[in-house]
Amino acid sequence: MFIATLIASETLAAGDLSAALDRLAAAGCAPATSAWLEPDTAVDILFGVAPDAARAALEGVFPGVDIVVQRAEGREKRLIVADMDSTMITVECIDELADYAGIKPQIAAITEAAMRGELDFEGALDARVALLAGLDEAVIARCLAERVTIMPGAIALVGTMRARGATAILVSGGFTRFAEPVAAQIGFHRAIANRLELGGGVLTGRVTKPIVGSDTKLQTLRAATAELGLLPEQTLAVGDGANDLAMIRAAGLGVAYHAKPVVSAAAAARIDHGDLSALLYAQGIARAQWVEP
Repeated sequence: MFIATLIASETLAAGDLSAALDRLAAAGCAPATSAWLEPDTAVDILFGVAPDAARAALEGVFPGVDIVVQRAEGREKRLIVADMDSTMITVECIDELADYAGIKPQIAAITEAAMRGELDFEGALDARVALLAGLDEAVIARCLAERVTIMPGAIALVGTMRARGATAILVSGGFTRFAEPVAAQIGFHRAIANRLELGGGVLTGRVTKPIVGSDTKLQTLRAATAELGLLPEQTLAVGDGANDLAMIRAAGLGVAYHAKPVVSAAAAARIDHGDLSALLYAQGIARAQWVEP
C-alpha cells in the first residue's frame, strides 16, 4: 500500500480531501481510507497502486499544498541527513560573509549558479572563498549572530525525530564555524562542513581540502546507514541545491526543500510551500506528537 500526504502551508480548503480522493480514483490508484494528522492542515490518503500516477494526479493541483507520495510501510525514518544553507537555516552563509566584504552580488551569483548545477561545486567554492581573502576573522561571529536564522520547523523536525530514536547529521558545503553552532542549536548529533583557513586574524582565501561536497554528503548517508544497521528505506535526506542531489536520490525519502529546479525535478518528494515541520507529517507523525521548544 501507498500513502499520499497533503500538507497545507495554511489551511486545506473545504473539499480538498474529497477532490484528492476523486483524482486518485480517476487515476486508477484505488484510494481506500483517509486520516487527518492535523485537522485542516495535513491528511493521509491510503491507496493501493500506481504511486507515480498518484503523484501526477495531485502535485500542483491544490494551492499552497505540498504532496508527499510514498510506501506506507516504513515511512517513519531512523536517520536524517540534512543540508544547512537555505535548508536548515534561511541564508547562504558565504553570501552573507561577502556582504560584509562589500561583494555580495558577485559571490551570490556564483552561489546561485552552483546550486542550480551550472558550475562545479568544488571549483565554485574555491573561487568564492578566494574573493574573501583578507576579511577579518571577527566577521564570522558577527555574521553568525546577525544574519543566521534557523529555518522554521527545523528544531521541531530534528527534536521529534531524535526523541523517537532517530539519528540526525548535518552535512554542509558551508563552513564549520557556522555548521557546528547551528547543529548544536537545532539538535543534530554532529556536523560535517568545510574549514576556512585563517592566518593573522583574517581569512586566507583558502578552504581546507578535501572539500565537503556532493560525494561527502552521499558517503555520510551511506556510512551512517551501515553504522546504524539501517536499510536505505529507513533514511531521510533533505536539501535544496545540486550538491544535495546524490544523497537525495539515495535516501529512502529524498526531499527537495524549496529547492532549485534541477533538484525538485529529481527528488522523490518536494516541499515548496510549507516549512520543515512538513517532514514530520510526511512520516505520519501527528502534530500532538511533536517535540517543540
